[in-house]
Amino acid sequence: MADTAIIIPARYASTRYPAKPLATLKGANGVERTLLERSVIAGRNAAEELGGDIPLYVATDDSRIADEAARIGVDVIMTAESCRNGTERVAEAVKNASIEAEIVVNLQGDAPLTPAHFVTALVRAMRETPDLQVATPVLRCDEEAVQNFIADRAAGRVGATTVVSNQLGQALYFSKEVIPFTNGKGVVNGQVPVFHHVGLYAYRPTALARYIAWEPAPLETLEGLEQLRFLENGAPVQAVEVSAPGAVFWELNNPSDVPLIEGYLKKMGWD
Repeated sequence: MADTAIIIPARYASTRYPAKPLATLKGANGVERTLLERSVIAGRNAAEELGGDIPLYVATDDSRIADEAARIGVDVIMTAESCRNGTERVAEAVKNASIEAEIVVNLQGDAPLTPAHFVTALVRAMRETPDLQVATPVLRCDEEAVQNFIADRAAGRVGATTVVSNQLGQALYFSKEVIPFTNGKGVVNGQVPVFHHVGLYAYRPTALARYIAWEPAPLETLEGLEQLRFLENGAPVQAVEVSAPGAVFWELNNPSDVPLIEGYLKKMGWD
């Protein structure tokens, strides 16, 4: 049995972007694939890079998403509509499907540009440090990314998440605002100080069990960021720094992100 399982949580009733998993994105060759299919491709690439028989699932509460998952040939775990975020949905999927993996990866279904090595970096960190309960990748931004983040906030759009960490590599805070404060600049003292939080997590099953036992926390509710529940309950989240040379990372948060992501797909030559 593989020590790792990958689960893609996907829901239809997104407040900001209803039916988002079924939105289509054109690749470099002009072929349209749904966001879910592109997320599954990212998951399969990660599973292949990890080696071994790594199972991949889509966890959803909607028959339309389940039908799309069946079309692209990925196993589905049905979960309740009451799941409030992806971590709760992954936790319920683990329970419903009796998944016994030591490491559970939450590959969020709105990040089709996720490189496989982001997943392998998390799994490697969890394998090397058995005490780690939760890990998530962070990516140092370039100037273009920071300016895109600032432009989103100036336009009133809820865009990417940023993170600040302590010297042990543990996350101090995650926010939809651009942190730390840079006074509108991309470079400060010769360096870009902003880290993009990548919507991807690796958990121990015990961490998932604790998570769903806690009520949603105040900052989690204000920011709309599920990972803050861990921090607000004193559970450390390891920020694993990754790099993406020659690649661009961006989540599909709003309809306005579609042409941006399609441009990046074309730039990277991804079909």
